[in-house]
Amino acid sequence: MRLTTMTDYALRLLMYVARQPERLCTIGEVAAAYGISEAHLMKVTHHLGRAGFLETVRGKGGGMRLALPPRDINLGAVVRSIEPDFALVECFDSGSSGCTLTGDCRLAGVISGALGAFLAHLDRRTLADLLRGGPPRLQTVQPPRPGARAPAARRAAAATPARPARTARRA
Repeated sequence: MRLTTMTDYALRLLMYVARQPERLCTIGEVAAAYGISEAHLMKVTHHLGRAGFLETVRGKGGGMRLALPPRDINLGAVVRSIEPDFALVECFDSGSSGCTLTGDCRLAGVISGALGAFLAHLDRRTLADLLRGGPPRLQTVQPPRPGARAPAARRAAAATPARPARTARRA
């Protein structure tokens, strides 16, 4: 699964604004801080404002601030408001022509469960958790390289003594 750039920018924008509670922030300063396009941030800001996460002030001296305290901004709600869909496999897409495995496939249930676990994890977190004083940082999880064995398989292989080669018996 991969979140869209819009979701990435939305979360970064909320974190930046949350760290400046005493003042309005501008799209230009956030774009400069993260090295991202002002045009993209304008769309993200508009979306977050319509969703009720940001309050925007137009005109000279305008900008944006959080519409809610960071502890009241749920990450799962933010992601759901930005992501266009969660069709991780073809059969999840309502506009799909259909899956040839329909009726004989358990993949959709497994993928749906993984998506549910991902969203449930985000539902247990708020914007406050992403700021200082939130939960401890976790290491970034890297997907395994193609052909690499899983850690448990490597440990098992290392712990198993090599068997002596069999020699052919002559009758």
